[in-house]
Amino acid sequence: MIDYTKHTTYNYDLPQSLIAQTPLDKRDESKLLCFNMDTKEIQDEHFFDIKKYLRAGDVLVLNNTRVIPCRLLGKKEGTGAKVEIFLLKRLNLTDFETLARPGKRLKAGVKVKFCDELSCEILGDDESTHGKIVRFIFNGVFEDILSRVGNMPLPPYIKEKLEDGERYQTVYSKFSGSSAAPTAGLHFTKELLESLSKMGVIICYVLLHVGLGTFRPVGESDITKHDMHSEYYEISETSADIINKALDEKRRVICVGTTSLRTLESAGKSGRVKAGHGTTNLFCYPPYQFKIVDGLITNFHLPESTLIMLVSAFAGYKNTMRVYQHAIENKYRFFSFGDSSFFFRPYVNKKLEFDE
Repeated sequence: MIDYTKHTTYNYDLPQSLIAQTPLDKRDESKLLCFNMDTKEIQDEHFFDIKKYLRAGDVLVLNNTRVIPCRLLGKKEGTGAKVEIFLLKRLNLTDFETLARPGKRLKAGVKVKFCDELSCEILGDDESTHGKIVRFIFNGVFEDILSRVGNMPLPPYIKEKLEDGERYQTVYSKFSGSSAAPTAGLHFTKELLESLSKMGVIICYVLLHVGLGTFRPVGESDITKHDMHSEYYEISETSADIINKALDEKRRVICVGTTSLRTLESAGKSGRVKAGHGTTNLFCYPPYQFKIVDGLITNFHLPESTLIMLVSAFAGYKNTMRVYQHAIENKYRFFSFGDSSFFFRPYVNKKLEFDE
């Protein structure tokens, strides 16, 4: 019997050569693995073939957050020692939750200088993130300074330098605040979205500012003890109305990315999506029952991560492991700059039982 509460249940062997280091020249030419959750059939496609699997009336939900250049490199005042400050969450105009290295040497009161216009003071430890609370001192507009001084927060498994920072942004990114990209959306081009819209696919947007907690490895052997960090989300009245009308009319609601999915499930606990804003620490793992979403477009995720646990809850654990094995055997590219998958039902059935 499968123990869904063990983090090692979600492990798999991935050759290092399949970890994508750079994005493709053309976003929508990545591979797309399509998995029909009804027939269990796998189809190998390219991302621009997504049009074959969508139809008029489908609602496609995208997360329009924008990544901020939140990795700051500075020097400790007094010693000149190198310091890295990684912004996680803004608390007010000057204070942030951060990750800091070397953390043990950055005690309360220590000051770090990044440039003539920007420095910070360590206020103390942050118990929730095992990081630091810092207060920034700046001369000018913080966001403008950050855009010049900050670095794009690429994941540690990406070793290649990114020449164009916009390739770590979706083409529809709008509201700054994320510490990582909602990578499922990186495959869309403006032309593809326009083509889908002309087909009658209804496109709407939600906002979830992605924090590093989403990608943090599960350290607990019992995943039910894992503490998910909260992330800020917003759903407009317009988007809520579009989604709820689709639910009423038994049309499919398809999320682009786990962030969009978690936003809808967090705001739709009653089976209806409620407009508004808030924070969510929703952690989906088998046998979580989804109330809103019929399809999920998502990249291939790290072993033992909360994201592969979410996919296992959505598509079924055995199905997910089979899909990942197929992707490895067929040399799909993995993780942030990698290829994509589409888990879908060809019809709407909100009462479908969890599929092991």
